[in-house]
Amino acid sequence: MLFYVAPVKLVMLDVCKLRPFTRRVRGELCGILLAVAAVTLVVPAVIAEQVSPQCSDGMTIQGRVLSFDGRPVSGSVVRLEKKLSADAIETKTDATGGFSFASISTGNYRLSAEQSGSHTQVIEVGTSSDTCAQKVELMFPGSGVGASSGAKSGPIMQAMEFADQPNFSIAGVTDWTAVGGHGSDSTLRTSEALASDTRNLKPESAGHDRAAAPADFSEGGKSESQLRAELSKAPNSFEANHRLGDFYLHTARYPEAVSFLETASKIDPTNDENQYDLSLAYTEGGNLSQASKHLHEVLVHRPSADLYRLAGEVDEKLGDPLSAVHEYEQAAKLNPSEQNYFEWGSELLLHRAVWQAQEIFRKGVDAYPMSVRMQTAMGTALFAGARYDGAALRLCQASDLDPSDPNPYIFMGKIQMAAPNSLACVEPKLERFVRQRPDSSIANYMYAMSILKHQEQVPDKQAVQQAKGLLTKAVTIDPKCSEAYLQLGIIASSQRSFDTAIDFYKKAIAADPELADAYYRLGVAYDRIAQPAKAKEEFQLHDQIKQRQAEAIERQRQGVKQFLIVLSEQPGGPAAR
Repeated sequence: MLFYVAPVKLVMLDVCKLRPFTRRVRGELCGILLAVAAVTLVVPAVIAEQVSPQCSDGMTIQGRVLSFDGRPVSGSVVRLEKKLSADAIETKTDATGGFSFASISTGNYRLSAEQSGSHTQVIEVGTSSDTCAQKVELMFPGSGVGASSGAKSGPIMQAMEFADQPNFSIAGVTDWTAVGGHGSDSTLRTSEALASDTRNLKPESAGHDRAAAPADFSEGGKSESQLRAELSKAPNSFEANHRLGDFYLHTARYPEAVSFLETASKIDPTNDENQYDLSLAYTEGGNLSQASKHLHEVLVHRPSADLYRLAGEVDEKLGDPLSAVHEYEQAAKLNPSEQNYFEWGSELLLHRAVWQAQEIFRKGVDAYPMSVRMQTAMGTALFAGARYDGAALRLCQASDLDPSDPNPYIFMGKIQMAAPNSLACVEPKLERFVRQRPDSSIANYMYAMSILKHQEQVPDKQAVQQAKGLLTKAVTIDPKCSEAYLQLGIIASSQRSFDTAIDFYKKAIAADPELADAYYRLGVAYDRIAQPAKAKEEFQLHDQIKQRQAEAIERQRQGVKQFLIVLSEQPGGPAAR
């Protein structure tokens, strides 16, 4: 089999305006291989006498069954059912949670596990003559295998009263040079980008997001003039001042909001809703120091989960993550709600307390198993800890909870490109994403990249053509989708169509002049058609852009402090505040 190794860089996606960061790798293996040694994608160019491995005893599907916190589950019943057939076989897991089905014919199967009435998610597994074995990981939801998979919700956590204390405390912060990572620096950057994206995931109910309102908002159905008229009749009325201040808060007129909410606060300092609104008006208006001062004055006398959570947001914006994480912890202890668990875990993850973030997100998933963003955040934390299969499983589960939510698909597309191997459940989910959103450039691009990633394990010329069609559709929908142009160029180059590749690379650069890898690959293509002067120019542009990007990354990292962790069981360690 003759093929080319065409590296695909790990990217941080911003819809389809992608920002790549790959190392420039030199070297050429003449005659048989054209390889630029960066990691990832094998794209077959010419298939000649391809020989599939011979599996004389049939295919094997094997793997492990885990509890939600990663512990092996022994004695669970694993069921393998062939799709479009009534045939099914079962086995039990051993002491390590392991299972195996041998002598399996090729085809598509459904796989799940059950124990004591609790079920894992049903996942799809495909076998083919190109591979003799498939490895799969199944995971039970919730903290107990025997718990009902869908019964837990917020009120149960209220009854727990946060009895299950975390086994760590945040002792301090250090600069980014102490950051813990895994794999390549590109993988680390993907992890950092996902952590930042996680913070922006919105809850199903916005709760106290009081500043996000339509421009035609009216307080209680009343206009500004009506609210002012009511206030003029009763200038010392708490309700009149609060309603008018709330109106201005909702319509993003923060100085006016502060004025009336401050008056209401003086009239009735015990009203929690008004104190929250006043703090939010300070925050949204950019007066963070006043917001922090007011919040902590109120919290001394009236502890409130909502106020602690807002204080954490303010502290993070003020560059004090150590105070922020303690505020989020207090909020979760006072009210272990989905939002408070999410904010606490997200703060830990943002500052590279990866294992601790996993612990908090596990508690959140246990309490709110139907929360899409909690499952998504858990997947992000697992990816940051190099648990790629577990991360993919969580994101696939999140997409099943609400198949119309694009966020789990986008997150799983990112980890699919960044992970060292293709992740089992991701490709069928991204296929569903395209079916649901056929006119989405990002959906077509991500599904194409997932198909191409799979070619590392199972080279298939027809699959590459399918991916090429999806990439073509992506750039047709969005001519600014620079990454799709780049991948089309890579495919053309692997097939030695260098003139076509050059055209695609130029389109990628036109769509995104900062797409460094496009310049490098354009230089390689020029070199292949014996235009060394043009090749040299593109290589120089590549190096200049890469240097600027590296400097920008360093500046960004310097602004993010990493948490220093002390385990509770260590003697002399500081107690969590």
